[in-house]
Amino acid sequence: MFTTYWEMQFNPFSKQAAGKHFFESEDFKQASARLKFLCEIKGIGLLTGNAGTGKTFTIKNFTDSLNPSLFKVFYLPLSSVTVLEFYRAVAIGLGIVPAYKKIDLFNSIQERIISLSRDKRVTTIIICDEGQYLSTKILNDLKIIMSFNMDSENHAVFIISGQTALAGTLSMSAHEALAQRIVINYTFNGLSKDEMAQYIGSRLKSCGVRENMFAENALEAMWGCCASSPRVVNSLAEKCLMLGLQKGVKFIDAEIVMMASSELALV
Repeated sequence: MFTTYWEMQFNPFSKQAAGKHFFESEDFKQASARLKFLCEIKGIGLLTGNAGTGKTFTIKNFTDSLNPSLFKVFYLPLSSVTVLEFYRAVAIGLGIVPAYKKIDLFNSIQERIISLSRDKRVTTIIICDEGQYLSTKILNDLKIIMSFNMDSENHAVFIISGQTALAGTLSMSAHEALAQRIVINYTFNGLSKDEMAQYIGSRLKSCGVRENMFAENALEAMWGCCASSPRVVNSLAEKCLMLGLQKGVKFIDAEIVMMASSELALV
């Protein structure tokens, strides 16, 4: 394993390590602040951005920090479902035995959310990931699910996360009513060039590495390959460290980065 060769306590670019020792990028700070505001006033929130820019990680980190006595969080990762399947998934997430008819599902979901809010002072947070796959019918129903007492009250938080195309879909006139109900809207830009270098440095420091083995030209090459995506940076860094082990080098240079990028490329 390359961790022994590079004198690392663990693999700093793995998913597990990222969850324990995370880097607070500008995207992370901005999105977290908006999510905090959303939980205070309730309503619908939208997070968009290219794949691998940290949307899901930011949401998970934020919801993990919430008091479980005050918030009931339900995560829906499968968005390519029918309307009835969507209602059933939400009902199950709220601890409701799914009814057969849509109208009964709708009523039971709203009653459960209102009961948690009024009787137990618990805010329901529903997170729908990969929102770019949501059908028009589901998007149409979202504004209805989140309408309480003739749209005069807010009892829950609904977070929609998806790739950039989702924002374009919601900007269409057919979804104007839903777009008007979006309380917070943030687009992830990914890591800046400086942030990428800081990110790699912070990951290495977290696992006990004293000296950064990525040369300056390697960082330049990685910036050109990573497309601002932390996920790609992690994969590329891992591959570089493995190649560095195989070659027996002490530092990662641009040549190794390009070799690693070539091996990771699908085409």
